[in-house]
Amino acid sequence: MEKTYVKRIADKILQQRLEASGAVLIEGAKWCGKTRTAMEASNSQLFMQDPDRVISYLKAADTKPSLLLKGETPRLLDEWQMAPVLWDAVRFTVDQRGETGQFILTGSAVPRDNVVQHTGIGRISRMLMRPMSLYESGESNGSVSLKKLFDGDTDVEEISELTIEEIADVIVRGGWPASIGEEKKVAMRHAIDYVEAVINADVSRVDGIEKSPTRVRALLRSLSRNISTLATIRTIHNDIAMGDGDDSLSEKTISQYLNALDRIFVTENLPAWNPALRSKTAIRTSPKRQFTDPSIATAIMRLTPECLLDDFCYFGFLFESLCDRDMRIYAEANDGQVFHYRDASGLEADAVICLNDGRWAAVEVKLGSREIEEAAVHLRELKEKVNTEKMREPSFLMVLTGTECAYQREDGVFIVPIGCLKD
Repeated sequence: MEKTYVKRIADKILQQRLEASGAVLIEGAKWCGKTRTAMEASNSQLFMQDPDRVISYLKAADTKPSLLLKGETPRLLDEWQMAPVLWDAVRFTVDQRGETGQFILTGSAVPRDNVVQHTGIGRISRMLMRPMSLYESGESNGSVSLKKLFDGDTDVEEISELTIEEIADVIVRGGWPASIGEEKKVAMRHAIDYVEAVINADVSRVDGIEKSPTRVRALLRSLSRNISTLATIRTIHNDIAMGDGDDSLSEKTISQYLNALDRIFVTENLPAWNPALRSKTAIRTSPKRQFTDPSIATAIMRLTPECLLDDFCYFGFLFESLCDRDMRIYAEANDGQVFHYRDASGLEADAVICLNDGRWAAVEVKLGSREIEEAAVHLRELKEKVNTEKMREPSFLMVLTGTECAYQREDGVFIVPIGCLKD
């Protein structure tokens, strides 16, 4: 029996894009819910991976692609990259019709370079969809709104009922819609099946270059060990040689493999923030290594929730990955992006949420309560470093935690459990 559709934050974003553009492209990892969300918003569908029709669809795309665009609008073209000519056909049809909300395209891989003739600028709007946040899957009560914090609402006194044990569970389960509500063993199997598909097929299929499953597995294991860090390609190379005994994976090959993982949305690194500072402090520009969902790391390492509870150090890195995923989803709903900050002095902020209207907020992520005081000090130090003559004052400073109580400290820093946060 088909599961009842669970409303997504992406639903509203998709509707806004359809109202403004002739077509919308939804990109994201396999199994994150793109097709189901698009189906909810569409009035006719074309599924390119339908095994009974794929051959005829591909032939139609080669001879007269406009045939595949016929149907009630918005029309869904699922996994359109199987016939890249559909991109240009959609762009042309949108131009001819001159109306918004005509097509929804979904894809779990970025097609090879130069397979489309036009970018689609002005006709096709892009949106990135991720696995479900804790608010969408029901683990966060949503009592603290990111939007309200940016709007200056300081009335934050809430309680999260999400325990440390439950946080370990949701990290291993992940935000995959098919796993929500399933038993732990079933959910873990879903995540493992996902990474095995990536290793054995998807990462080679994206660019047509065959890749060694052994080497892909070694790379994914290294990325898992270095999750939520600024590990360089050289660091990853050395880690693979030491940890998996495969020193034949060169830095050039690692770069190629990483590019393929980016193109199928397995990895989504957090870029560095480059603000205007009062002093000439050098800022680290390396991205923070992240998967699109923390369960990818636990699946490749075959870790259970109990394993995380036995290693709170690694648990903390995975918790940061979980928080990065959720903050990105919530920030995008507010027309924003998430970065990280670290400078030569060692001062850092795990996340900086930047809205496109210029507002920003700095966030430290701490699993427990012991490090809250130190985190608050770091946030205040960063606030003093930023040149507010060239940039706005931060809208707020926040420590995002795995604890129970949401409140505002006397110094103005918000303490917010991940089990309270929403968009």
